[in-house]
Amino acid sequence: MNLNDVFASVLTTTEGVADIPITSFLLCSAVSLILGAAAAAIYMFRNSHNKGFVVTLALLPVVVQLVITLVNGNLGAGLAVMGAFALVRFRSIPGSAKDIAAVFFSMAIGLATGMGFLAIAAVFTVIVGAATMFYAVIPFGEPSDGIRLLKITIPETLDYDEIFASVLEEHTVKHKLVSVKTTNMGSLFKLTYEVVLKASARQKTFIDDLRTRNGNLEIALGRVTTNTGEL
Repeated sequence: MNLNDVFASVLTTTEGVADIPITSFLLCSAVSLILGAAAAAIYMFRNSHNKGFVVTLALLPVVVQLVITLVNGNLGAGLAVMGAFALVRFRSIPGSAKDIAAVFFSMAIGLATGMGFLAIAAVFTVIVGAATMFYAVIPFGEPSDGIRLLKITIPETLDYDEIFASVLEEHTVKHKLVSVKTTNMGSLFKLTYEVVLKASARQKTFIDDLRTRNGNLEIALGRVTTNTGEL
Protein backbone atom coordinates (compact mmCIF):
# COMPACT_ATOMS: atom_id res chain seq x y z
CA MET A 1 0.00 0.00 0.00
CA ASN A 2 1.44 3.36 -1.02
CA LEU A 3 0.60 6.89 0.10
CA ASN A 4 -1.87 7.39 -2.75
CA ASP A 5 -3.86 4.39 -1.54
CA VAL A 6 -4.07 5.91 1.95
CA PHE A 7 -5.63 9.11 0.62
CA ALA A 8 -7.93 7.40 -1.89
CA SER A 9 -11.70 7.45 -1.53
CA VAL A 10 -13.25 4.46 0.24
CA LEU A 11 -16.39 4.85 -1.89
CA THR A 12 -14.90 4.36 -5.37
CA THR A 13 -13.90 1.38 -7.45
CA THR A 14 -11.95 1.04 -10.67
CA GLU A 15 -15.20 1.60 -12.57
CA GLY A 16 -15.93 4.90 -10.83
CA VAL A 17 -18.44 5.71 -8.12
CA ALA A 18 -19.66 2.52 -6.46
CA ASP A 19 -22.85 1.60 -4.67
CA ILE A 20 -22.44 2.55 -1.03
CA PRO A 21 -21.88 -0.47 1.23
CA ILE A 22 -23.34 -0.11 4.70
CA THR A 23 -19.91 -0.68 6.26
CA SER A 24 -18.38 2.18 4.26
CA PHE A 25 -21.30 4.46 5.11
CA LEU A 26 -21.02 3.69 8.82
CA LEU A 27 -17.26 4.19 8.69
CA CYS A 28 -17.65 7.60 7.04
CA SER A 29 -20.36 8.57 9.54
CA ALA A 30 -18.21 7.53 12.50
CA VAL A 31 -15.23 9.50 11.20
CA SER A 32 -17.49 12.51 10.57
CA LEU A 33 -18.76 12.43 14.16
CA ILE A 34 -15.25 12.07 15.58
CA LEU A 35 -13.80 14.86 13.46
CA GLY A 36 -16.89 17.00 14.11
CA ALA A 37 -16.32 16.66 17.84
CA ALA A 38 -12.68 17.61 17.27
CA ALA A 39 -13.74 20.68 15.26
CA ALA A 40 -16.12 21.71 18.06
CA ALA A 41 -13.37 21.28 20.67
CA ILE A 42 -11.00 23.37 18.57
CA TYR A 43 -13.65 26.12 18.34
CA MET A 44 -14.08 26.11 22.14
CA PHE A 45 -10.35 26.53 22.75
CA ARG A 46 -9.95 29.95 24.41
CA ASN A 47 -13.19 31.17 22.87
CA SER A 48 -16.55 32.11 24.40
CA HIS A 49 -19.29 29.82 23.15
CA ASN A 50 -22.76 28.43 23.72
CA LYS A 51 -23.74 24.79 23.78
CA GLY A 52 -26.19 24.97 20.88
CA PHE A 53 -23.59 26.28 18.44
CA VAL A 54 -20.94 23.82 19.64
CA VAL A 55 -23.30 20.86 19.20
CA THR A 56 -24.18 22.14 15.72
CA LEU A 57 -20.50 22.22 14.78
CA ALA A 58 -20.06 18.67 16.04
CA LEU A 59 -23.03 17.35 14.02
CA LEU A 60 -22.58 19.41 10.86
CA PRO A 61 -19.90 17.15 9.28
CA VAL A 62 -22.08 14.03 9.45
CA VAL A 63 -25.05 15.93 7.98
CA VAL A 64 -22.97 17.29 5.10
CA GLN A 65 -21.38 13.87 4.65
CA LEU A 66 -24.79 12.24 4.17
CA VAL A 67 -25.85 14.84 1.61
CA ILE A 68 -22.60 14.54 -0.37
CA THR A 69 -22.69 10.74 -0.21
CA LEU A 70 -26.22 10.61 -1.61
CA VAL A 71 -25.56 13.03 -4.50
CA ASN A 72 -22.04 11.80 -5.30
CA GLY A 73 -21.90 11.41 -9.08
CA ASN A 74 -25.63 12.09 -9.52
CA LEU A 75 -26.18 15.40 -11.31
CA GLY A 76 -29.95 15.30 -10.94
CA ALA A 77 -29.81 14.70 -7.21
CA GLY A 78 -27.21 17.44 -6.84
CA LEU A 79 -29.46 19.96 -8.58
CA ALA A 80 -32.39 18.88 -6.41
CA VAL A 81 -30.37 19.43 -3.25
CA MET A 82 -29.27 22.87 -4.49
CA GLY A 83 -32.91 23.76 -5.10
CA ALA A 84 -33.92 22.58 -1.64
CA PHE A 85 -31.23 24.66 0.04
CA ALA A 86 -32.23 27.66 -2.07
CA LEU A 87 -35.69 27.50 -0.49
CA VAL A 88 -34.28 27.69 3.02
CA ARG A 89 -34.03 31.17 4.52
CA PHE A 90 -31.77 31.44 7.52
CA ARG A 91 -32.68 34.01 10.15
CA SER A 92 -30.27 34.38 13.02
CA ILE A 93 -28.18 36.90 14.85
CA PRO A 94 -25.06 37.97 12.92
CA GLY A 95 -22.16 35.63 13.51
CA SER A 96 -18.58 36.58 14.15
CA ALA A 97 -15.85 35.87 11.65
CA LYS A 98 -14.60 33.03 13.85
CA ASP A 99 -18.09 31.48 14.01
CA ILE A 100 -18.43 31.51 10.23
CA ALA A 101 -14.93 30.07 9.80
CA ALA A 102 -15.85 27.27 12.22
CA VAL A 103 -18.98 26.47 10.19
CA PHE A 104 -16.95 26.29 6.97
CA PHE A 105 -14.38 24.13 8.78
CA SER A 106 -17.05 21.61 9.79
CA MET A 107 -18.59 21.68 6.32
CA ALA A 108 -15.21 21.00 4.71
CA ILE A 109 -14.78 17.96 6.95
CA GLY A 110 -18.21 16.72 5.89
CA LEU A 111 -17.40 17.26 2.21
CA ALA A 112 -14.22 15.19 2.52
CA THR A 113 -15.82 12.35 4.46
CA GLY A 114 -18.88 12.39 2.20
CA MET A 115 -16.64 11.68 -0.78
CA GLY A 116 -14.81 8.97 1.15
CA PHE A 117 -11.51 10.78 1.65
CA LEU A 118 -11.24 9.96 5.34
CA ALA A 119 -7.47 10.35 5.64
CA ILE A 120 -7.58 13.75 3.94
CA ALA A 121 -10.36 14.83 6.33
CA ALA A 122 -8.30 13.73 9.33
CA VAL A 123 -5.12 15.45 8.13
CA PHE A 124 -7.09 18.60 7.29
CA THR A 125 -8.60 18.65 10.79
CA VAL A 126 -5.19 18.29 12.42
CA ILE A 127 -3.61 21.03 10.30
CA VAL A 128 -6.42 23.56 10.71
CA GLY A 129 -6.84 22.71 14.39
CA ALA A 130 -3.14 23.20 15.10
CA ALA A 131 -3.12 26.51 13.22
CA THR A 132 -6.24 27.71 15.05
CA MET A 133 -4.83 26.93 18.50
CA PHE A 134 -1.46 28.42 17.57
CA TYR A 135 -3.04 31.74 16.60
CA ALA A 136 -5.18 31.65 19.76
CA VAL A 137 -2.18 31.50 22.10
CA ILE A 138 0.02 34.11 20.40
CA PRO A 139 -0.70 37.87 20.49
CA PHE A 140 -1.05 38.00 16.68
CA GLY A 141 -3.84 40.42 15.75
CA GLU A 142 -4.46 41.71 19.28
CA PRO A 143 -4.69 45.47 19.85
CA SER A 144 -1.97 47.25 21.76
CA ASP A 145 -2.42 47.04 25.55
CA GLY A 146 -1.36 50.66 25.94
CA ILE A 147 -4.34 52.10 24.08
CA ARG A 148 -7.24 53.32 26.25
CA LEU A 149 -10.69 54.48 25.23
CA LEU A 150 -11.68 57.81 26.78
CA LYS A 151 -15.31 58.93 26.64
CA ILE A 152 -16.21 62.44 27.77
CA THR A 153 -19.69 63.97 28.01
CA ILE A 154 -19.82 67.75 27.56
CA PRO A 155 -22.51 70.44 27.24
CA GLU A 156 -23.38 71.45 23.68
CA THR A 157 -22.06 74.96 24.31
CA LEU A 158 -18.53 73.80 25.17
CA ASP A 159 -15.82 74.16 22.52
CA TYR A 160 -14.28 70.70 22.67
CA ASP A 161 -11.59 71.42 20.07
CA GLU A 162 -9.35 73.28 22.52
CA ILE A 163 -10.76 72.79 26.03
CA PHE A 164 -9.12 69.41 26.66
CA ALA A 165 -5.93 69.92 24.65
CA SER A 166 -3.70 70.92 27.56
CA VAL A 167 -4.90 68.08 29.80
CA LEU A 168 -4.41 65.50 27.08
CA GLU A 169 -0.94 66.80 26.29
CA GLU A 170 -0.01 66.63 29.98
CA HIS A 171 -1.18 63.08 30.68
CA THR A 172 -0.94 61.21 27.37
CA VAL A 173 1.78 60.21 24.96
CA LYS A 174 -0.66 60.50 22.08
CA HIS A 175 -4.38 61.00 21.66
CA LYS A 176 -6.89 60.97 18.83
CA LEU A 177 -10.52 62.05 18.66
CA VAL A 178 -12.31 59.15 16.96
CA SER A 179 -15.98 60.13 17.25
CA VAL A 180 -18.39 62.84 18.34
CA LYS A 181 -21.97 61.91 19.16
CA THR A 182 -24.95 63.99 20.28
CA THR A 183 -27.16 62.75 23.11
CA ASN A 184 -30.00 63.89 25.37
CA MET A 185 -31.94 65.52 22.50
CA GLY A 186 -28.81 67.29 21.29
CA SER A 187 -28.09 69.08 24.56
CA LEU A 188 -24.95 67.03 25.21
CA PHE A 189 -22.01 65.77 23.18
CA LYS A 190 -20.18 62.50 23.78
CA LEU A 191 -16.55 62.59 22.69
CA THR A 192 -14.57 59.40 22.20
CA TYR A 193 -10.77 59.50 22.22
CA GLU A 194 -8.12 56.84 21.80
CA VAL A 195 -5.31 57.72 24.21
CA VAL A 196 -2.00 56.26 25.35
CA LEU A 197 -1.23 57.36 28.90
CA LYS A 198 2.23 58.40 29.98
CA ALA A 199 4.05 56.01 32.30
CA SER A 200 3.95 58.61 35.07
CA ALA A 201 0.27 59.47 34.58
CA ARG A 202 -2.25 58.66 37.31
CA GLN A 203 -5.72 57.86 36.05
CA LYS A 204 -7.55 59.58 38.92
CA THR A 205 -5.60 62.80 38.48
CA PHE A 206 -6.20 62.65 34.74
CA ILE A 207 -9.94 62.19 35.19
CA ASP A 208 -10.14 64.92 37.86
CA ASP A 209 -8.45 67.38 35.50
CA LEU A 210 -10.96 66.50 32.78
CA ARG A 211 -13.91 66.90 35.18
CA THR A 212 -12.96 70.49 35.90
CA ARG A 213 -13.37 71.25 32.20
CA ASN A 214 -16.50 69.28 31.25
CA GLY A 215 -18.77 70.54 34.00
CA ASN A 216 -18.38 67.37 36.11
CA LEU A 217 -20.38 65.33 33.60
CA GLU A 218 -19.78 61.66 32.84
CA ILE A 219 -16.25 60.50 31.97
CA ALA A 220 -15.22 56.91 31.23
CA LEU A 221 -11.71 55.55 30.73
CA GLY A 222 -11.15 51.91 29.87
CA ARG A 223 -9.48 49.41 27.60
CA VAL A 224 -10.35 49.26 23.94
CA THR A 225 -12.93 46.51 23.47
CA THR A 226 -11.85 44.24 20.67
CA ASN A 227 -14.29 43.92 17.83
CA THR A 228 -15.79 40.43 17.68
CA GLY A 229 -15.30 40.35 13.94
CA GLU A 230 -18.99 40.41 13.29
CA LEU A 231 -19.92 39.86 9.67
